[in-house]
Amino acid sequence: MSMIRIGIDTGGTFTDVVAVDEETGRQASTKTPSTPADPAEGFMAGVHKILDLLGARGSDVAAVVHGTTVATNRLLEGKVDHLGFVTTEGYAHVLEIARQSVPDGYGNSYFWVKPPRIVPADLVRTVGGRLAYDGSELRPFSEDDAVAAARFFRDRGITTVGVCFLHSYANPEHELRMRDVLAREHPDAVVSVSAEVLREYREYERSVTTLVDAAVKPSIARYVGTIAERLATLDPAGERPPFYVMKSNGGVLSADEVVRQPISTVLSGPAAGALGAAVVAEAAGFGSVLTLDGGGTSTDVAVVVDGHPALTTEGSVGAYPSKIPMIDVVTVGAGGGSVAWLSPEGTLKVGPRSAGADPGPLCYGTGGTEPTVTDAHLLLGRIPPHLLGGEIPLDVDAARAGIAALAARLGLTAERCAAGILEISAWNQANALRQVTVTRGLDVRDFHLVSFGGSGSLLACRLADVLGLAGVLVPPDPGNLSAFGLLTVDVRNDYVRTAVARHAVLDPDAVGKTFDDLTAEASAALAREGFAADQRRFLRTADLRYFGQASEVRVDVPDGTVTTALADAVADAFHAAHRRLYGYDFAGDPRQEVEWVNLRVTGVGPIARPALRTAPRGTGAVARTTRRVDFGDGWTDAAVYDRAALGAGDTVTGPAVVEEFGSTVPVHPGFRAVVDAHGNLLIAREATS
Repeated sequence: MSMIRIGIDTGGTFTDVVAVDEETGRQASTKTPSTPADPAEGFMAGVHKILDLLGARGSDVAAVVHGTTVATNRLLEGKVDHLGFVTTEGYAHVLEIARQSVPDGYGNSYFWVKPPRIVPADLVRTVGGRLAYDGSELRPFSEDDAVAAARFFRDRGITTVGVCFLHSYANPEHELRMRDVLAREHPDAVVSVSAEVLREYREYERSVTTLVDAAVKPSIARYVGTIAERLATLDPAGERPPFYVMKSNGGVLSADEVVRQPISTVLSGPAAGALGAAVVAEAAGFGSVLTLDGGGTSTDVAVVVDGHPALTTEGSVGAYPSKIPMIDVVTVGAGGGSVAWLSPEGTLKVGPRSAGADPGPLCYGTGGTEPTVTDAHLLLGRIPPHLLGGEIPLDVDAARAGIAALAARLGLTAERCAAGILEISAWNQANALRQVTVTRGLDVRDFHLVSFGGSGSLLACRLADVLGLAGVLVPPDPGNLSAFGLLTVDVRNDYVRTAVARHAVLDPDAVGKTFDDLTAEASAALAREGFAADQRRFLRTADLRYFGQASEVRVDVPDGTVTTALADAVADAFHAAHRRLYGYDFAGDPRQEVEWVNLRVTGVGPIARPALRTAPRGTGAVARTTRRVDFGDGWTDAAVYDRAALGAGDTVTGPAVVEEFGSTVPVHPGFRAVVDAHGNLLIAREATS
């Protein structure tokens, strides 16, 4: 009997599927169009398609792992209305005050218009009662206020409520009593309380994170529930295979647990891509790389250092800060479906608006009316006149007509306009890559780029020139790398507790007790996931800062009993990390005190990873055909190669195009691509004398 694990990444345009047979090691991959009206339909179409490729049955499925953008899209589209918020008496305007910061790029706050808050002021209720920063009660919880708040939301039909009281990270008692009142007075309400979503200080970020969790909880519950029901139909006996969902922190969680922690999925899809790229790059000999995941709607970029994607708790989704641990991904609206348009000043712009899967680019012939990046690639011959091995034919004439109309308004030829669209798209991606490197003190020229996704490799050579990259690595089946990444990740749960204390007077026993409590929570969650005690692993970290600083630096905390010596070692690690990040530290200055802020534990349940395939030895690259391609300097004859026919050691020299089922790699003049032992294309500029 086969034991097949399936990874499915649902994007805005395509649903990518990868499967591995754990008995034989055989792998297969495919793509199917996404179905925005009912994402579960495209999901199940992908499952059936991959099973047909493997000649397997539904009962052979051992597990399904899913990367979803349901939560992300809901937030990006601003669909978070009809929320209620309950907070401490006297703090009704915590959301309005926010952080009083103006986003970069406005120059002067006079030009910036404050966006609407996630909950309007008239839907905020306050409840009497007050806790001190250490969790002690200053004023008792007001049951009467709580009942009045619950009835207020019930009478107005507000069925999604977030609760965040001051200092509840130190003592959750008042929040839990508020939840009990809501359950009694307004049983139809979906409720999130901050003590369970984010037990960390900073009331504004904790409030918004809690409200985001509440906002996406109903849609995530419906979506996950629908897919779980349909997966049960795979087996004639009605047995649903284990179903996991990717989290933003680079781990997975069972569908049942995800419903309890829906905010943990807000960057589900991009996280899977970064992890898959890290695995592929490490096998190819590159421990530190940049990753670029180009899809139909957007491009996601991240940085991997020493085999691990960078993590942050300072991220946001759309306009909403979300202080949950997430892979540090920067998203830019520069995908294959990004629309080319003219600004009121008459300049050419590309994105962030996208044609998506519906209606799609002009060349899809499915109702699109505006030229896109994909249309520009097609007009210039850089992609073939069909996608997915012929499943999706492309209309070159429609693409040319749309771009020619835009070009006429600019006084350009259709070819120059198309080249301009791609140049702008490349610079949009380059700026995102600079954001994850230069602004973090990293030199972009020290990195190779792993490009993947359906459109990720189309601008690889141009990005290498613009950024001065060391080279570009394109893995096999690049359009399916995110789905492959889903099969490489472990179950992970993160737990945090704010415990502010200066290092000089730190109580090691108190720190150890908090770590033990967090470890017990993580262990209980892993037990619910089915991991035996000897399989569970726990990682400890702490957020430290110099006294008076507003932000912290996260460092590892070694295993073992927390002693004064261990705490000193953590403080030394903080000094070293601060120097790496900011170029200085105060390790030798006793006047600058170190302060501990947050203690964290991550529980890990390891999952078996599929082995990377090796490529057969090549016998020399032979072009399948040639076609006319414009790489930016006019039309030229370019050799077209079938990637499946290339073996290890084969070399492709530009001008050329390498094609495969789900992706295309244009190799510009002056570049060469070499196939490595794992079938990756390593692209770099040819050496010049």
